[in-house]
Amino acid sequence: MVMGATGSKLEKALGEQFPEGERYFGLENFGNTCYCNSVLQVLYFCIPFREQLLDYYENNKNVGDAEENLLTCLADLFSQISSQKKKTGVISPRRFVQRVKKQNELFRSYMHQDAHEFLNFLLNELVDTLERESNAANSSPEASSSSSSSSSEKVANGPSNPPVNGLRKDPFVTWVHDSFQGILTNETRCLRCETVTARDETFFDLSLDIEQNSSITSCLKNFSSTETLNAEDKFFCDKCCSLQEAQKRMKIKKPPSILVIHLKRFKYIEHLGRNKKLSYRVVFPMELKLMNTVEDPDTEYSLFAVVVHIGTGPNHGHYVSLVKSHNHWLYFDDETVEMIDELTMHKYFGSSQEYASNTEHGYILFYESLGKSS
Repeated sequence: MVMGATGSKLEKALGEQFPEGERYFGLENFGNTCYCNSVLQVLYFCIPFREQLLDYYENNKNVGDAEENLLTCLADLFSQISSQKKKTGVISPRRFVQRVKKQNELFRSYMHQDAHEFLNFLLNELVDTLERESNAANSSPEASSSSSSSSSEKVANGPSNPPVNGLRKDPFVTWVHDSFQGILTNETRCLRCETVTARDETFFDLSLDIEQNSSITSCLKNFSSTETLNAEDKFFCDKCCSLQEAQKRMKIKKPPSILVIHLKRFKYIEHLGRNKKLSYRVVFPMELKLMNTVEDPDTEYSLFAVVVHIGTGPNHGHYVSLVKSHNHWLYFDDETVEMIDELTMHKYFGSSQEYASNTEHGYILFYESLGKSS
């Protein structure tokens, strides 16, 4: 009863502005699955990711002996939502949640789970599945007997991402990578011979240390700040063939299409002997400019989703998500979906005092690239 009322309230609020073809559905909670629901809602409104997943569903729905896995369950869930006749309502992600628990014992208990851990697990699992499917397709008799011009044929990671120049490049790149993967460069400069050693590493999200009354911009600055390696932390320089003092810094070499920022709100406090939630006020802007990136200087991003942790500690609490869809902000709390005003976003920045009544804090931020600024 209440679920239907919530849906009709949302339809009434949007009225004629309700986006054509869009669906806003709450997700049933199975006791402690808000960590899963909040992440699923955000991924559904990552439009490039959703479109590729629905393409995958269409290309694979008639494969009779396909093995059920997290990818097929997620594709099925997204297809269910997008094909609903009603514009609003509630859907049960039971099959998907059962699959998550079957595949990872970490999520089997009824304890409070971490939404960031779940997001990482899910994206890596999807990549592994796409890679397995691609390897199986390439090693099948049909694949080996086909000519090299078969690069335009349907491949496991969707028809819109064919192999480069007809060759399968290593490492394997999927449409999950296309959406979320960026590249970091770890630069170390020997202070004796000035040689710079650079090592690239890929990432799906950036985990940032936070400080009281700070901003995402200052957190990113700290993330890329120069650190001196000396005393017992000296660096082994290949050119000097010995341990030397050095300077190290991390830079974003290639920014991702969707930038995921995880705020480290849970910190181990030595004298307490446990993790504590940091309710620090960290301002996250609607528009973000990534300065000093190597490949795309001044890449601009726009905030389109936030996973919010509600609660005072890491072992209990609740997750909701805030999502921007067709210029409207929506609040997803399991079965409930409501419209919110963009002006209320500041309440999720955190608290400027250590003990505050507000426990709703931005935890994972999702920004979409607007391309290079002019």
